Amino acid sequence: MTKDFYFKINLNKYGEMKIQAERESKAFRNAVIAYLIGALVMFAGLFYLNGQLKKKVENRRSFYKEVSAQLSKYQSSGDYLSVNDVDKLAQTFSNRIFWTKKLQALSQNIDQQLAVRKLNFNNGVLTLNGIIEVNRQVQEGDITFEFVQRLKSDPEISNDFPEIKSGSKIRQIAKDTEILEFVIECYSKEALAGRRSPTQ
Repeated sequence: MTKDFYFKINLNKYGEMKIQAERESKAFRNAVIAYLIGALVMFAGLFYLNGQLKKKVENRRSFYKEVSAQLSKYQSSGDYLSVNDVDKLAQTFSNRIFWTKKLQALSQNIDQQLAVRKLNFNNGVLTLNGIIEVNRQVQEGDITFEFVQRLKSDPEISNDFPEIKSGSKIRQIAKDTEILEFVIECYSKEALAGRRSPTQ
């Protein structure tokens, strides 16, 4: 009895290898094309940004030259400053308020019986909002009156704020504690001048 031998030959093997090679070649070609396109887009973006930055630099340079030219005109000629401008400038420097010293003087005039919780300066009026804990043994009106008198007697404050007076007072309950909210108004020289001159 003879043995039969069978051989299986894949005739499509070469075709599959060719297709695989074509796929790899196509994938490599697509990757190269994508890389080139990405590089071109990146270089185009860099070129655009460089152009925009150059425009900004040129605009800043032209603006700087224009401002420098205007400043040189103002410095070389006195015709641009009128008498009123000089008076306003002098008034600005003479009417300045040095707040560091004012706040230091204010803190020295605040005692343990009251607390200032808010400061506001508007139109030449310094407004102090404070609170006092209500105590049956102490008159709250006396505390605010004495506070106003201390502010008036302090030259660091009264020199710039010649008129100081008490404002509104409101009793409230805050966290089971009865307090008195008060307002002190300090009028500067400019505020008093504006109040006395209705035509301005």
